Amino acid sequence: MAVAMAMNSVSLNWVPPSFTKKANYVTNSTELAPPAFSSQNSLTYTKETISNEENNCKRRLLLLGVGAITANLLPANSLLAEEIPQNYRAFVDIPDGYSYYYPSDWREFDFRGHDSAFKDRFLQLQNVRVRFIPTDKQDIHELGPIEEVVYNLVNHVYAAPNQMVNILDMQERTSDGKNYYTFEYELTSPNYASASFATIAIGNGRYYTLVVGALERRWRRLRNKLKVVADSFKVLDI
Repeated sequence: MAVAMAMNSVSLNWVPPSFTKKANYVTNSTELAPPAFSSQNSLTYTKETISNEENNCKRRLLLLGVGAITANLLPANSLLAEEIPQNYRAFVDIPDGYSYYYPSDWREFDFRGHDSAFKDRFLQLQNVRVRFIPTDKQDIHELGPIEEVVYNLVNHVYAAPNQMVNILDMQERTSDGKNYYTFEYELTSPNYASASFATIAIGNGRYYTLVVGALERRWRRLRNKLKVVADSFKVLDI
């Protein structure tokens, strides 16, 4: 059973026992803080996840108004220790070891086979989703050069047989000692075309994939906004 609590302030050194096993933290951009709280930041908890991972129930978010957030609640490299861009929120999944930003007006939804997902309130194909699978590799470089990895993923994993592929860009970055591949691509079907960014990384014995995208006809307007999401993905040490 979910436990609901709301309070005007919270001790920064204490987390309710029912949330210690699985807690996802979401921080608001300043102008979207709930009116019931005087704080400019908010913190979101989910109920404890059932141990059977196949029963991926919906996260029920609980907003706790806080006046300040300190890094002792989360790992030192957590997004909550950084300034969150305006009009974004930070999703931090401590038990599963990852975090990212998403547009503050997007809503959480269930995306089959994924650990977390958010979408535009009106356009479902504008969304971000994250999944991970076990791996015995230690670093993304062990998969191969970025050109080879991206080509194989987009052509043989992401694209359906009837889709045409166009890889637009690929970049590599290092953050907190972890390496990431981020790439931009288009998939064109007979009925529609989409464009996406994907970021992949390896850590904690897991191969993480974040994909954020939209319809191709809206891509020029949304590209920079969604690039922030792709570039914000981080693997946290578990």
